[in-house]
Amino acid sequence: MAIATTTRRRAALLLTAGLVVLGATACTDTDPAVSTEAKPAATAPADGSKAPDAGKSKDAAKAPAKIGDTIALKGALPESTADVTAVKLVDNAEGADEFNKPADGKRFVAVQFRIKATGKGYNDSPSNSAKLIDAQGQAFNTSLSDTKAGQSFAAGTTIATGESGLGFLTFEVPADAKLDKVQFTLDSGFAPQTGQWKLG
Repeated sequence: MAIATTTRRRAALLLTAGLVVLGATACTDTDPAVSTEAKPAATAPADGSKAPDAGKSKDAAKAPAKIGDTIALKGALPESTADVTAVKLVDNAEGADEFNKPADGKRFVAVQFRIKATGKGYNDSPSNSAKLIDAQGQAFNTSLSDTKAGQSFAAGTTIATGESGLGFLTFEVPADAKLDKVQFTLDSGFAPQTGQWKLG
């Protein structure tokens, strides 16, 4: 049963990635830009008074996004936008069952993301969109494994405009890797903008 599920998930990932590559190639030829700018956490109160963070310095506003922050991301098309939040990181996450175990000398790291569709909706495979980067600059793609950290994103995720989806993505990294950043890019990783969160 677990093998059949993994096979279906892998097939869906490959199909989605192929379709997005064709669309992204046709729509954009720009180099991807990395955004580390978090959206403000608070909005102005209805009574017109200043928001709690209105007095912060410009330097503080430019601090790189971290776990818990939201980054507004753009896709290849103008209507393809989403607010993405790196909600939580679970290091040394335990596999969901006996079929989900890291290889010898490796460990699982699970990152929970919230995706809010701000454009015409979101229809993609989040697992194609994320990368985990260690302190040496090595990037790791997502794993097909599930962990006990929480519910994983489905291989194909559809989110209506204005609504949000929440799920974990799993990475398999060397046991001694020092985590540095996590990234998320719309359009299965082929959008012209990448969101980046600093870890630790």
